[in-house]
Amino acid sequence: MSSQRPDASERLEEACPVIESLEQIGSQWRLAVLHELLSGEQRFNELKRSTGANARTLSRVLDDLGEMGFVERRMEEDAPIATYYSLTAKGRSLEPVFDEIECWAGSWLEDDELEA
Repeated sequence: MSSQRPDASERLEEACPVIESLEQIGSQWRLAVLHELLSGEQRFNELKRSTGANARTLSRVLDDLGEMGFVERRMEEDAPIATYYSLTAKGRSLEPVFDEIECWAGSWLEDDELEA
């Protein structure tokens, strides 16, 4: 009995969930926002400072993450009006993924690469 190696289309089909997942969360800014929100609800300007994203980019990323069900928005209409962002259950479910990536990075990336 010989074990045959899967052809390219079978390998691509097996990788599809990984590829689709990375397409949803894989941009630098999406990852930064998701990671920051793991520590809890934050206002727009707090996220802007902590991620280093400009206002336009951050607004687009938050809208995208909201549409995909990772982030929810809460408006507080008392003066001054404030908008808060937090992770949904779907967003919070990424915490172990971030933990594993950080563990992998600690083992496999050089210190200079992490600082860049």
